[in-house]
Amino acid sequence: MSNKIHSTSIVHPNAEIADGVEIGPYAVIGEFVKIGGGTRIGPHAVVDGWTEIGRNNDIGPSAVIGTPPQDIHYKGQRAFVKVGDNNVIREFVTIHRASKEDGFTTVGNDCFIMAYSHIAHDCKLGDSIIIANYAGISGHVEIGDRTVISGLVGIHQFVRIGTMCMIGGMSRILKDIVPYVITEGHTATPRGLNMIGLRRNGVDSQIRGEIKKAYKMLFRSGLTTDQALERIRTEVRETAEIQEFLSFIEGSKRGIARPEILTEEETGE
Repeated sequence: MSNKIHSTSIVHPNAEIADGVEIGPYAVIGEFVKIGGGTRIGPHAVVDGWTEIGRNNDIGPSAVIGTPPQDIHYKGQRAFVKVGDNNVIREFVTIHRASKEDGFTTVGNDCFIMAYSHIAHDCKLGDSIIIANYAGISGHVEIGDRTVISGLVGIHQFVRIGTMCMIGGMSRILKDIVPYVITEGHTATPRGLNMIGLRRNGVDSQIRGEIKKAYKMLFRSGLTTDQALERIRTEVRETAEIQEFLSFIEGSKRGIARPEILTEEETGE
């Protein structure tokens, strides 16, 4: 299988380009870049630095991946970006390499990152994540699998967002967002469970019921976080999903976002 590399593109001779890669007009590929088979690089895109792109990705026009982090302490040391397989990265998306020597900014597999979104240095994104237009993800953010980030969302550095969350448009995220919730606002707080997301991802009704119990204990019982965690451990059936819920909260360093006003509608289902 041959490559399709446009004559106006600039590809460093040391770059590793697998079979079946397509590189569009005026694209620029740097010296230390590796691109997996079947990946398409759109016109005017830039892939630079120590960047590894997996297989069958579609990188849109003028996307920029692997350029230096926006960190005043960065002095040009070797740092990486690693993008998995089967991702769609649309036009004008920016993904910066890590800020520390030999550090990584990572994007998993099967993600859809829409136009003008920014993923800063040292972020770690899981699989099957959707990020809508103009979302701004600051440094060191972690986002769990199958989460949806709506348009114009701003995420503070070092925030963690759990798996299967839904973040509403124009939200301002300052604290960790526990798995499985819908979060929205300025500042964003949990508004309920992401029941649609749980169903679409094959979580059966009995497990959804256990997640609902845990959500109520954490956010609707009037208990402190520590008290709620203890009650969840003793009263909610342990499943992989509940264990992830508990582990995420126990691992929070910034603290978790909590609802300000709670209503019956917030529980979902």
